[in-house]
Amino acid sequence: MRALAEFIMRGRVQATLIVAGCAALPFLFWLSAAAGCLVLLRRGPRDALSILSWALLPALAWWFMGEPRTLMVLLGTLGLAMLLRAGQPWYRVLLVSVALGVVYGVVLGTVFREPIGAMAQELEKLLPQILSGLYDKLSDVERARLGALIAPVLTGLIAALMQVVSVLSLILGRYWQALLYNPGGFASEFRSIRLPLGPALLLLACMLVGPNFGPQMAMLTPLCSVALFFAGLALIHGLVAKKRLAKFWLVGLYVTLLLFMQLIYPLLVVLAIVDSLIDFRGRLAPKDADKGSADGEG
Repeated sequence: MRALAEFIMRGRVQATLIVAGCAALPFLFWLSAAAGCLVLLRRGPRDALSILSWALLPALAWWFMGEPRTLMVLLGTLGLAMLLRAGQPWYRVLLVSVALGVVYGVVLGTVFREPIGAMAQELEKLLPQILSGLYDKLSDVERARLGALIAPVLTGLIAALMQVVSVLSLILGRYWQALLYNPGGFASEFRSIRLPLGPALLLLACMLVGPNFGPQMAMLTPLCSVALFFAGLALIHGLVAKKRLAKFWLVGLYVTLLLFMQLIYPLLVVLAIVDSLIDFRGRLAPKDADKGSADGEG
């Protein structure tokens, strides 16, 4: 990864080759967005514009071929990078990513309305099998309401996945920047991410209450969870660093996350909300204050 970051920052030609080339290749748009973030964060928007504009050409070509995600993720990630470069804290970047996810959802709901609708119809047919005997106990109104939620939730899940890709691309770009110019700086930033209580409760309310205001509002549930998810990851990283635990714990976290996503993901969301109330890292700080930095990355 360091070699690739050094190659990107070697000059305009090299940066343009990676940013534009990855945008042109299928399934590598995330790498284009990460490289664009590195250039933007290091050189600023004025110097980076001539490089990033070349990435827009293949992204626009993908859009006209019916694939808008490359352009959406590229522009969305660069927008988040602009906030970070302007000095905004990470928790605000995560909150803005929720709004970005809503934009993703609206665009996806327009461009892919028919495929998503067809998928929703197929899933609705499978509901009696998925819910087993519970589906038979529902009234006709409840079944209709449940069926109306499927398409918005599917749209929200796809948009949330793109939101995750955007945040991960920004994280990779920021990591590269710290790796080359400020070793350890990103680790300190990420470990300190904590959502304030007000925004955390607002995200929770949108997740739980949003669907009651209409089927389309169900899209907010997966989108709001993304910000809390990353805050939960930051909490675990911060606790491991403060307690000077072995990196094995982090490896175990990510392996478990891959194997049991449906269990670990909501657990991290809940931990992020509880951390907004309790501030686990803040409570550990006084005990560790006299012991110095865990790894010299402060």
